[in-house]
Amino acid sequence: MKEEKKERTVVLIQRDAIARNLVGEIISRFEKNGLKIIAMKSVWPTREIAEKHYRTTDEQTIGIGNKTMKGMREQGKGNEIKKLYGSEDAKEIGTQVVEILRQFLTKGMLIAMVLEGENAIERVRKIVGYTDPAKAEKGTIRGDLGVDYIAKSSMEKRKLENLVHAADSPEAAKREIDVWFKKDELK
Repeated sequence: MKEEKKERTVVLIQRDAIARNLVGEIISRFEKNGLKIIAMKSVWPTREIAEKHYRTTDEQTIGIGNKTMKGMREQGKGNEIKKLYGSEDAKEIGTQVVEILRQFLTKGMLIAMVLEGENAIERVRKIVGYTDPAKAEKGTIRGDLGVDYIAKSSMEKRKLENLVHAADSPEAAKREIDVWFKKDELK
């Protein structure tokens, strides 16, 4: 039996969700799952916040590049990679994608939340669904509400509009809480 532990995690409701009036629907999915909102605020992120949020190691940058290329190949667009990104090197592509992510983050308001509950990180990731809405399971936020897909956003050299960001590990959750919230904003 898996041991349950109370955790805190970060969720960002992105500007694509806000533009489509999905904030209430998204928040209700977390609340219906028994997660408690510890802190929540609307933020128009600065470049400094974007750089702190999307602070990546070489390994992560390479992973982002590989994920981008994989999505394009799966959609039959593999022959467009070098034309679009000027390279087929995962690190170079990942670096460009990270910059696209940072720019997206600074172009509009988002809702930042800290959620708390037993195994919150894992539960939130299940509620949110797979990164690519086209592959996300029905019943998840991205599977039910998402309309974009990785290959399309990659071909258009823009951020995938997948409605929400959720921290993917205890380390990421702690780091992201510190990026988005001051200590006095948390209970």
